Amino acid sequence: MIAMNLPGLGAISDTDGFVPLDACSDGHFRAGQGGVRHVLTPADRRVEFIVFADRTLAYVKSALGYGAYYPVHPVAIEHPVRAVLMDLDGTTVRSEPFWIWMIEQATASLRGDPRFHLDESDLPFVSGFSVSEHLQYCIDKYCPGRTVEDARRFYFEHTHREMRSILDGRGRVDAFVPAPGVKEFLLALKSSGVKIAVATSGLHEKAWPELVAAFRVMKLGDPREFYDAIVTAGFPVRHGEAGTLGELSPKPHPWLYAEASRIGLGIPFTDRNHVVGIEDSGAGVCAIRLAGFPAIGMAGGNIPESGTRSLCQHYCDSFEAILTVIRPSA
Repeated sequence: MIAMNLPGLGAISDTDGFVPLDACSDGHFRAGQGGVRHVLTPADRRVEFIVFADRTLAYVKSALGYGAYYPVHPVAIEHPVRAVLMDLDGTTVRSEPFWIWMIEQATASLRGDPRFHLDESDLPFVSGFSVSEHLQYCIDKYCPGRTVEDARRFYFEHTHREMRSILDGRGRVDAFVPAPGVKEFLLALKSSGVKIAVATSGLHEKAWPELVAAFRVMKLGDPREFYDAIVTAGFPVRHGEAGTLGELSPKPHPWLYAEASRIGLGIPFTDRNHVVGIEDSGAGVCAIRLAGFPAIGMAGGNIPESGTRSLCQHYCDSFEAILTVIRPSA
């Protein structure tokens, strides 16, 4: 095993799932040139790390053509933890099968084939990204020549119908289920005075019914009254309507978590090590780290497979275990 202590990233070994590259995929940086010591990427290849002697940059790739560079800040959990930032899908609520079904329904409509089903090999490419990136993958594989705009129209037709049914109490009862132990975890944080925010790459019209449905099951009332901040990817851009930024800045970009902490909770960047983020996906872990916060990985997602486990300060298999990290004396 070869281990390296890299600026901002910390200790990384060749068994952690990181892959060395000759150059960044956009061609701007090359290992061994211009002070670049290494170009590394996790196994999922969604973020590329450009390592210098004294700093590391992260290049977040984009399936839609809008990549971006961010500095990588060193992190460490400092107590007392003042705030917890939580992912929604997979971490707080188990909902991934439902949203994959929505992608499948949109693709079926795009093909004009109501019997269409995604293949098991498609699953890593239709979860964890933005809606447009999921749809672009399906277009490339199943509907060459069609546009993302066509696919998005079908996607939102299906989504509106299903979300309205769920909010009215008529939808799939198994669509959004609270993660095991999340209710007790949330109440324990509340009792300790720790601020709680949820940050999701999901559009608001997707995320809000999820929270409402889960909070109904947990009997925790209105999510808006419970959480100290809720940050979603906003509202989709549609002809004749005003949309908000969201489709081009999802995780692993840092903005959702940065917005949740600095704007939603009012915590300055200098206090970022008193904030922890909880994620079950590699993209989410990178988003937390690029926002400057220490990350706690939750088992059950794709963190090991994505190669991002070494970016987590802790990796836990339950909320009970996470609570001992946040409140070590509890």
